[in-house]
Formats: sequence, C-alpha cells, structure tokens
Amino acid sequence: MSLRRRIAGAAALAVAAVAITLAVVGYLSTRSALTGQLRTDLRARAATFLEPHPGHGGGGGGGFGQGPGGAFPGPPEPGGAAGAFQVVEPNGTIAVHGTVTLPVTQQVLSVARTGSGSVFFDAHVQGTHEEIYAAWDADDQHVVMVALPLTDTDSVLSGLLVTYGLLIAGGVLLAGLLGYAISRSALRPIEQFVRKTELVTSELDHPERLEETNAVELRRLAHSFNQTLDALERSIESQRQLVADASHELRTPIAALRSNIQIFLEADRLPEEDREGLQESILAELDELTQVVADVLELARGSAPGSRVEPIELDTFVREAVERTQRRAPDINFKLELEPTVVVNNADRIGRAVTNVVDNARKWSPPDGDIEITLRDGELVVRDHGPGFDERDLPHVFDRFYRADNARRMPGSGLGLAIVKQAAQAFGGNASAGNAPDGGAIITVRFGSARDPAGPPSTPVGVGSSVESAAAGPGAER
Repeated sequence: MSLRRRIAGAAALAVAAVAITLAVVGYLSTRSALTGQLRTDLRARAATFLEPHPGHGGGGGGGFGQGPGGAFPGPPEPGGAAGAFQVVEPNGTIAVHGTVTLPVTQQVLSVARTGSGSVFFDAHVQGTHEEIYAAWDADDQHVVMVALPLTDTDSVLSGLLVTYGLLIAGGVLLAGLLGYAISRSALRPIEQFVRKTELVTSELDHPERLEETNAVELRRLAHSFNQTLDALERSIESQRQLVADASHELRTPIAALRSNIQIFLEADRLPEEDREGLQESILAELDELTQVVADVLELARGSAPGSRVEPIELDTFVREAVERTQRRAPDINFKLELEPTVVVNNADRIGRAVTNVVDNARKWSPPDGDIEITLRDGELVVRDHGPGFDERDLPHVFDRFYRADNARRMPGSGLGLAIVKQAAQAFGGNASAGNAPDGGAIITVRFGSARDPAGPPSTPVGVGSSVESAAAGPGAER
C-alpha cells in the first residue's frame, strides 16, 4: 500500500473513531434524558395512586383502598396522557388492572414479597413497548404498577441512530477524501525530491546537488543526500586518481624492466660481469614493481568490511618491526620506550603500517644515527635525526604517490605513509607529521582507541642487530 493511501486511511479511521465515540455518547445521553423524563412522569402518576385518602380507616389508606363490601374502587384519573395501571398483591396475584394487563416479573414479585422498594423495567405489552414502574404501597400493602408507552422515545432514538449513522458515514467519507487530498499535498515535495534523486543517481560522474528548500525535514534530507553525494564523488575521484597515479608509477619500472629483458635476451654477447649486473637489475626492478602493486592493492582495499578485526598487541608489532628494520640497517641505533598497548584493528594492516613508519625513519637517518620510538597512551611516536621535512612538503606527507624533490632519487613509490594514514583512520585514529626543534622528523600515529593490558609497562630497551631481510613497505619519501 502506498504512503498516500495509508495517510488517507489513517485520517478516515481517526475521524471514524471520533465520530463513533461522539455518536455513542450522544445517543446514550439522549436516551438517558428521555428515559429519565418518562420515569419522572411515571413517579408522578404512581404518586397519585399512592396518596393516602381520608376515606380509609385511620386516614392512612391508599388510593386503591377497599370500600364498603370489599370492592376496589376505580383509580383516580392519572392525567391527559394515555397510560396503564394495575395492583399486585403480596402473593403475586393481580387485584386490579386497567385496560391492559401488565407483566408481573421477578422484579415486581421481589418488591411484593419484601414489602419495600420500587423498580423500573420495560416490556412489550400487546405489541406496545412500555416503560413500567412498580412501587410498594405501604398503606394498602400492595404493589402499584403504572406504565407509559415508549413509542415516542423509541421513535426519537431511531431517528438519532439514522442521523448518527449518516453523520458517521459522511464523516468517514469526507475524512478519506480530505486525507487523500492532504496526503497528495504533503507528499508532492517528496515526489519531486524522489524524481530529482533519480535524475541525480543516473549521472554519478558529476551529480548535481539537490536544492535545500521547502520544509525543514526536506531541507535536512536534501542536505544529508548532498553530503552523501559529496562523499561518493570524493570516493570516485580518489579511486580514479589512484588508478591514474598507479598507472603513472608502474609505467617507469615496467618500461625499465622491458628494456632490461630485451637486453637480457641477447646476454650471450655481454661480458659475464655485465650479465650478472643485468640480472640483479631485473630482479630489483621486479621487486620494486611487486612492492608498488602490493601498496596499490593495500590502498585500494581501504577499510574493507571483510577485513578481520581483532585485538592486537601494538607494542609487540612495533618491537618486531624494529627488529626487522635493524637487520637491514645494523648501524642504526634504536631507542624504544614501549608501554603494553592493545588496539582493535586488522593485524596485517597494522603490521604493514608500523613497518612503513619505522622503515621511513631508517631511510632518512644518517649512519650511526638514532631513532627514538615511543608508545604511550596508545600513541606511537617515531623520531629520526635526519634532515626532516621541508615545510612545503608537510601538507602532502601522507598523500598517495607524493614524493619530495630530494626523495626522487631513492627507491620507493610514495605510498608508505599513505598506507599508515589509511590504517590509522580505518578505526577512528589519525596520523600527523612534523619536525623536531633540534632537527629530524617526527611521525605520530594513533590506531584508534587503545587500552593497557594487565601487567607492568615495559622498560626502555635497545634492540641488537642481526642479519635478516624482511618484506617491509617502502615508507614515505621526503
């Protein structure tokens, strides 16, 4: 069912409920008023029969007291309106009645037997609906019953039922029509909004933004949709830029590799030393090409929903990354101060990011230089004592494929720190870069929320040297 029909149906049901409630209340109150007036008349008529008259012994006899010879005289005339009467003895027999005989119910017998009280009830007498009042006459010790027809009352109530029924039906119909008209008016801006969004989503290359007009709710919806379009456009542009940059970066090593392979095909004409150098060059270019492809895939994956997330001991990852880097640069002196820290993230992503940060510091440290690594309160800080960042390069340190002028002669693709930033932001972290006052670069990374596991924090340690190569990321070029 459409929203428009639901609104019209809800309006019709609401009006129907109100109309039915009002009709029931009006009908019951009208019936109560009419019946109350009729019962007042019946009490007045019964009072005429129940009044004591001086002809009865002791002055206390009722209007139906026995006269001479034991006969019941006729009752006094009750008035202008037609009515019925009768007298019921305590044993339930009818002593006197008028033109019609009124039914003696259990309620009447209860009044006769107990000798007190009164009761109202209705019954059909010879085809006429009557309201009957029965009251105990304490003077003459019998029950006096009087009745008045309910014909006029029933006629009025029947007319009310028809009137209320027509009002309810008309109200529901009118409410349905008005609800449908209101729903059309209320949903017209939404329909226009939907048509605009359909046009927008059909042109995702450069989608137009929606006008943030009309009602407050529609303005908020349009604003939210525009923000979604902004994010989508940025994502598409980022992916295109990534593909373009990757194609550009891959073109050089592929061209060099192609050239070397062509030369290698004729290696039998080259001296032995040249052949060995050519083989090493081809292998190095293959390694570089493999690394670039791996970095591009890592960036393209981003924070994929299928990535496995688990608690990670960040201090252990840092220590292992330092050990691997130390084997590649045994002359570098690493100074560590690591607190036991656990973060929730993807282990592969964190391992690669930490390795890139450490390897980046290693590449820019002078021989026998120091690299200071601190992990405290979930924040990883890596400082080297190299040349530091050029001020014009600082805003672009974490950009994809960005390489400073003095880094273009060094191996790498400019993706190392971009991977670090992506790994940090995947779970609400951040990464920043700066220069130390006394020289050297500082990179600070927080991989989302962190907590300290149970146990005392580790003390500062130094890492010895050994010989082992590791497939680490290329780091960011400065």
